[in-house]
Amino acid sequence: MLQKLSINNYALIDNLEISFDSGLNILTGETGAGKSIILGALSLILGQRAESRYFFNQQKKCVIEGTFKIGAFHLKQFFEENDLDYEAETVLRREISADGKSRAFVNDTPVNLTSLKALSEKLIDIHSQHATQEINDPEFQLLIVDAVAKHDDLLNNYRSKFRSYKKATGKLQQLIQESDKAKADLDYFQFQFDELEKANLVADEQEQLEQELFTLNNAEEIKSNLTAAYYLMHEGEASAIIQLREAGHQLLALEKFNPEITELYQRLNSAVIELKDIAAEIEIIEQRTHVDEARANEINDRLSLIYNLQKKHRLNSNTELLELQNNLSDKIQQAVFGDEAIEKLRKQLDADRKELETLAEELSENRKKTIPVIETSVLQSLAEMGMSNASLKIEQVVRKNDAVELLNKNGIDDIQFLFSANKGHALAEMSKVASGGELSRLMLAIKSLIAQNTALPTIIFDEIDTGVSGEVANKVGQIMEKLADNLQVITITHLPQIASKGSSHYFVYKDDESATTYTRIKQLDKQERVLEIAKMLSGDKPGESAMENARELLNQEI
Repeated sequence: MLQKLSINNYALIDNLEISFDSGLNILTGETGAGKSIILGALSLILGQRAESRYFFNQQKKCVIEGTFKIGAFHLKQFFEENDLDYEAETVLRREISADGKSRAFVNDTPVNLTSLKALSEKLIDIHSQHATQEINDPEFQLLIVDAVAKHDDLLNNYRSKFRSYKKATGKLQQLIQESDKAKADLDYFQFQFDELEKANLVADEQEQLEQELFTLNNAEEIKSNLTAAYYLMHEGEASAIIQLREAGHQLLALEKFNPEITELYQRLNSAVIELKDIAAEIEIIEQRTHVDEARANEINDRLSLIYNLQKKHRLNSNTELLELQNNLSDKIQQAVFGDEAIEKLRKQLDADRKELETLAEELSENRKKTIPVIETSVLQSLAEMGMSNASLKIEQVVRKNDAVELLNKNGIDDIQFLFSANKGHALAEMSKVASGGELSRLMLAIKSLIAQNTALPTIIFDEIDTGVSGEVANKVGQIMEKLADNLQVITITHLPQIASKGSSHYFVYKDDESATTYTRIKQLDKQERVLEIAKMLSGDKPGESAMENARELLNQEI
């Protein structure tokens, strides 16, 4: 249930805080006082989009916070699935900055609007006077039946399997298309594959061949320079090694005069050894370097093949050519063996469809059993609200195997509500045979039934009593009061008969005593409530008769 609502910087509200009771909560006030503004603010923490132009102060951020008591509503799994901290008293908060940027939080953990909306749908249902239009929506009508049938686990299981089935069906169509195309292109793919396979490509081959060819093309220069380097280092009469050896003899002769010279001699001797190693390696490289025109021609031919393949396929390396070869192999395999994969998937889809049909039939049977319960309950509630001659028929059309689309996300059923508000009139779509007041009462009866069969903590009625008055209004109030035995009900009303019901009465008003107009709210005590209901009966200055009538209405509850 909604325990507390805090609104800061929204529309005509600078700072407002409301604490609600668990039963029936009444909100009244003059038209334009701000009752709908409060609902608009509440809708923000329920995941609705926001615009900064609705801010009270355009220079400050808007903050809406709602505290919900959820310990009895089995929501731990939702919190776990969405990585949220579960608290028996959960706080939903929405912050919108002046530049329109929005942030949402659940128990101080940042969430996106999708998660916020998913959670809020499990906490509150807001029904406005315009929501009666959805009563003719087939999806809503089916939702009513499913809610009363209480087969959520079965329905969710069916829908999960149906989504997988549709995805697999799409995969089958894709495989068929790819297989048909692969068969049509098989000869072309095979030719390309054979050409690449015959080339016997190696991933890093091109770089190695290019380096080897570069060396062969410059073999004479390489050999000449290596020979000269070897001569200067080792073979010449004044070679570097001979010169260094002579320098070593000179240092060795001085060793006895200065101990430091010993270290210098050792370092020089090490340098001579290193130079001899270098000279030896130079000689080895020089000896194996030679002009080989036959090998150069062989490499050129190989590189020409590689370059031509890359140009032909518009690729830049052997690695890419090898990837193409693998892709061609896959396409050839698909063309040759694709029918096997298609047949395997078809068999799996047939099995999945049979399972879906079994689940859909179970859903259909549950709905069939539930429909009379709904018809009886709604008509009973309507009778209590002065519509004893109303008729309601819920038609269930079960699609057969020859239907174009036997299965959909809801199973095999199409549901249609047919209604008549008066005796002797034919049943028809509800919007065609019911007035605004009759639709309001019908929706209240349906919403009450749904609420009794779901774990919804709170329902809000925004002037659902439009089009009713007198004793009918009193009956509507009694239905709301009865509904509040099982869940929290918050209702906005202009009717004194309904305002007299419930345990808590809140008055919404405009405060324009200062230079700026504010929306305020206060909870009325017993005397204030009598005066407010008397004003609803006769105007701003109620007489003693109106006051007495107000007391009589409230005495029914006090």
